[in-house]
Amino acid sequence: MHKKLTYGTLILLLLIYILSFVDRQIVAVLGVAIRDSLQLSNVQIGLLYGPAFSFVYALSGIPMGRLADRISRKMMICGGLFIWSLMTVLSGFAASFTFLVTARLFVGLSQAMLSPAVYSYLADAYSPGQRATVFSVYASGIFIGIGLSFLGGGTLAIYYDWRVAMIAAGIPGLVLAPIAWQILKEPSRLGKWKMPESNLFQTLRRITRKRAVQWHLTGFAALACTGYTILGFIGNLFSDLHQSPEYIAKFGFFMFGVALTVVLSGRAADLLARKNPSRRFYAGTFAALGGLPFYITGLLSSQPQMAFWCMGIGVLISSSYNGVGAALLQYFVKSSERALAGGLYLFVISIAGFGVGPPLAGWLTDSVWSGEDAIAKSMLTIILICSLIAVYSFRKAMKWYHHDAESDPDTVHVDL
Repeated sequence: MHKKLTYGTLILLLLIYILSFVDRQIVAVLGVAIRDSLQLSNVQIGLLYGPAFSFVYALSGIPMGRLADRISRKMMICGGLFIWSLMTVLSGFAASFTFLVTARLFVGLSQAMLSPAVYSYLADAYSPGQRATVFSVYASGIFIGIGLSFLGGGTLAIYYDWRVAMIAAGIPGLVLAPIAWQILKEPSRLGKWKMPESNLFQTLRRITRKRAVQWHLTGFAALACTGYTILGFIGNLFSDLHQSPEYIAKFGFFMFGVALTVVLSGRAADLLARKNPSRRFYAGTFAALGGLPFYITGLLSSQPQMAFWCMGIGVLISSSYNGVGAALLQYFVKSSERALAGGLYLFVISIAGFGVGPPLAGWLTDSVWSGEDAIAKSMLTIILICSLIAVYSFRKAMKWYHHDAESDPDTVHVDL
C-alpha cells in the first residue's frame, strides 16, 4: 500500500518544475536584449530558443527515462536542477553566441533528467487513484513558470539588463538543489519491480505496440500541436491582424489561470475514474472540444478585445490536459518502466508541439491562406484538425484501456 505523502513533497517538486520553465523560457523573454547586446541575428536567437534546447530536450527524454528506471530518481532530480541552474547563471556572463548555445544544450540535457524521474517518483509515491491529481499539480508548474518568466524576467530586463535577469533566474535553483537533496526521500519501487530489460528498443516496441498507448500518444500529441501553435503565433495574431501588440503581454496572465485548470482537470479525471478508470480520457476530450467555440469566435473576430478574451478562455480549457496525459501513460507500463514512459511521453509531445504545429502554421500562412487574416485561418485550421484527431483517438484509447492496462499492485484510493 502507498503511504500518503505530505503536501510538502509535491509542492517541492512543483517548485522545481516552475524553476525549470523559468530558465527554459527566459531566452524568449530576453531575446531582443540578447540580440542587440551580442549583435546576433534573429535566426541565432531562434536557434537559442528552439533547436538548441528543444531538440536536445526531446531526444534526451527517452534515454534519461531509461536511466531514471535504473538509478536514484532523487539524484537525477537534484542533479538536473543544479546543472541547468548553473548553466543559466553562466549564460549571464556569455560574451558570444557559441557560449550561449553550449549553455542551452546543457540546459536541455539536464532538464530532460527531471520529468521522467518525477513521473516515476510520483507514480510510486502516490496511489493509482490519485495519480491524475498529483501529476496535474506538478504539470501546473509549466504555466506558472512561463508566467513568471515573462513578469519577472521582463521586469528585470527593463530596470537592469538581460545579464542580471539571467543570473537572477538561475540562482534560486542553485539554492534549492541542496535543500531538495535533504528533503526528498527515494520512494520504494512498487510492484514486482526488477531491473529493466537491457534492450531499450525492444521495451519501447512492446510498450508502443499497445493500441491504447498508440491512441493515447496520438491524441495528446494533437493537443500539444494545438497548444504550441497558439503560443507560437498568438503574438502575430495581435500584432499583424489586430495591430494591438499590447494584448500580447496581457495574454501571459492566462498562463496562471491554466495552472488552476490543469489541477482541476486532474482532480476531475480521478473522480471520474472511480467507476471506470478509462474515463480519465474524458479530460482529454474536454480539452479538445471545450475550447473550440472560443477559438472559433476569437480567431474570426475583428475586435481585438473579443479575440483576447476568447483566445484566453480557449487556452484555459484546451491546455488543461497536461497532467492527465502524463499520468494516464503510467497505467500501461510496468513498475520498472515508469520513467521510460515519462520520457516517451515528453518525446512525442515535444516533437509534435515544436516540430509540427508552428512550422505547419507558418506554411499555411505563407502558401495556402492569403489576406490579412491568413494567420487566423491557419491557426483555426490546425486547431480544428487536431481537435478531431484528439477526440477520435481518446475514444479508441478508452476501448482498449482494460485490454492494455498493466495490473497495479495497489488499487487503494487515497484522497488528497
